[in-house]
Amino acid sequence: MCGETGSETVMCEFTSCQYPRPPLSLSISLSISLSLSQVMDTQKEALRRIISTLANKNEELQNFLETVDNTLTGLQEESCKVMSDLEAELEQLSSALEEKGAELRDVIKEERRRKEAELQKQLSEGKFALLSCEELLEFANQTLTITTEEEFLKAAKQIKERVTMAPAFRLTTRPAVSENMAQFTVDFSVERAGLQQLHFLPVPRAPEIDVSSCVVNDNNIMIAWQPASEADNNGVSGPIERYELEYRKTNHDSSLRAIGEACWEKICDITETQVTISGLKFDSRFVVVRVRAKNKTAAGEFSEPVTMETKAYNFGFDASTAHAELKVQGETVTWEPQGVKGHDPRLRGKESKSCSRSATPSPNKTAGSRPGRDRFAGESYTVLGDQEMVGGCHYWELRPLADWKSFSVGVAYRTSLGRFDQLGKSASSWCLHASQWLQSSLAAKHNNRAKALDWPLPQRIGIYCNYDNGDLSFIDVDRLRLLHSFKTKFSQPLVPAFTVWCGGITITTGLQVPSFMGNFLSTNQSLSYLSQ
Repeated sequence: MCGETGSETVMCEFTSCQYPRPPLSLSISLSISLSLSQVMDTQKEALRRIISTLANKNEELQNFLETVDNTLTGLQEESCKVMSDLEAELEQLSSALEEKGAELRDVIKEERRRKEAELQKQLSEGKFALLSCEELLEFANQTLTITTEEEFLKAAKQIKERVTMAPAFRLTTRPAVSENMAQFTVDFSVERAGLQQLHFLPVPRAPEIDVSSCVVNDNNIMIAWQPASEADNNGVSGPIERYELEYRKTNHDSSLRAIGEACWEKICDITETQVTISGLKFDSRFVVVRVRAKNKTAAGEFSEPVTMETKAYNFGFDASTAHAELKVQGETVTWEPQGVKGHDPRLRGKESKSCSRSATPSPNKTAGSRPGRDRFAGESYTVLGDQEMVGGCHYWELRPLADWKSFSVGVAYRTSLGRFDQLGKSASSWCLHASQWLQSSLAAKHNNRAKALDWPLPQRIGIYCNYDNGDLSFIDVDRLRLLHSFKTKFSQPLVPAFTVWCGGITITTGLQVPSFMGNFLSTNQSLSYLSQ
């Protein structure tokens, strides 16, 4: 009994000491505080969603207002333009009427002058004949009064001769022309009716973009469309002579142009119902396209805009990681050694050791200056890309500058690559190394292992990375040859990595994985193959 009692006492004491029961009021207070905290967190989350929705709506409304404002401005400009065109056409029409009226008036005046000249000539000849006839008549009357036979016969003979030669008897006594001018009567009722029917040119209806036939491939966008049928045009628009396409880049899945985004770019005078927009850099998520038809002079409304997705890998150089002797400028990196005024870009191959050491020090002899935070240092003349790869397929290209001596290109684990690590010399980086210092060489490097490649130094290198499959490939793009492929399993986020010594490189991003990669991936034929 005592043991049991003691045991119960100890248990009670233990329970009481180790887990004291809180007062009821305190439990209720804690429960209420916890409930209030949960309610507040829930309300905050709901408020954040509302704020996000309002912010998106605010941006959408701003874009809408800018679009309406631009449309209003465009409407005013277009109205002034068509009004000016109308006035010019009316002026030309009026000028044409004036010219035609002057031409017709000249024809009538010329005919009148011709007839008047004929009548005036007849009038003059008639007056002369009348005067001659009157003189002859008077002479004949006087002859009748002559009594002497000899004089009478002589005068009668003269009269007979003069009558034979008299103009009055040779003159036509009928007008040479008539007064009739009926041949110049006009009736412009048909033309007047035509003028009354003057109206604006009919414009073709908007075409319809055939989304199923549009193709995005190799940084080209092929757009196809269907013209509006003649029935839709009511048969009055006339034949469509050409098309005009507009496109612009955007990061919004909307036809509205966001503030600060690119304006429409045009492709004019398209005669087919399709066109290819080529040579694009896909540095935005989407490309919006629209098309309209044109007849002789008038352009119709644009089709409904279509948004084409343009996926591509875009990145730049992360200047904060660049070695102190590397200069990052846009998509170009150049090696500019500190403490040296410059090197002769004409140096190539086998210069003398004295010249090479004084003008262009060897990478094993060059001392780096005091590096900044996160910068590569020492003999690692490296700079990283600023966008990580954590999945999917990626592609970009590199071109060496004219005066290059040595460079490497590849990928690396950003967090695992040390500041003094050189590309390809650790397990956290994979690269292709090219050099024409003293002698030309091309090699694939990883984890301090190198594989020499028997191939001319490429002038345009494509880099393909399939993160999920663990593929990293290097391509001589000009010769369409797969130089080397790494096969591994990536376990950390990757970034593009570059090493430059003596000279420089430039990169091209915003590229889709080109279609020719399909041939390499299917055959996997390369100059060498080095797995992890």
